[in-house]
Amino acid sequence: EMMALYRREGVNPMGQMGGCLMLLLQMPIFLGFLKVLTIAIELRKTPFIFWIDDLSQMDPWRVTPIIMGATMMIQQIMTSSAIPDQTQRRMMYMMPVVFTFFMLNMPSGLVLYWLVNNLLGIGQQYLVNRQVQGEEKAA
Repeated sequence: EMMALYRREGVNPMGQMGGCLMLLLQMPIFLGFLKVLTIAIELRKTPFIFWIDDLSQMDPWRVTPIIMGATMMIQQIMTSSAIPDQTQRRMMYMMPVVFTFFMLNMPSGLVLYWLVNNLLGIGQQYLVNRQVQGEEKAA
């Protein structure tokens, strides 16, 4: 009966899990990357760029986790405009704060991976939003 109701009303039951499903698919890569960064001897004490002297150690100034949290918040703001419920929207805004505190003590290579992923997601969402606005203007 629930599936008939979903079909009749045009609701996708997996629609709410879209963001979580992508995160779930990315988690094995995330955990594997964390493992590589913590045990790969080749990466130890290898300078990267600017103040990051070692990708296997946390950022000494904790700049990258804060930037990562800011980009994650921007991404949440760009994607949450489709959510009508204010409570759900506020809960989505908590995720960047939690992830920022979670990433403060993680290896800087992992934080940089997540930061680049956020920047690519922001770019993709910007292009999608622009395309949708163009289609709305044309209609």
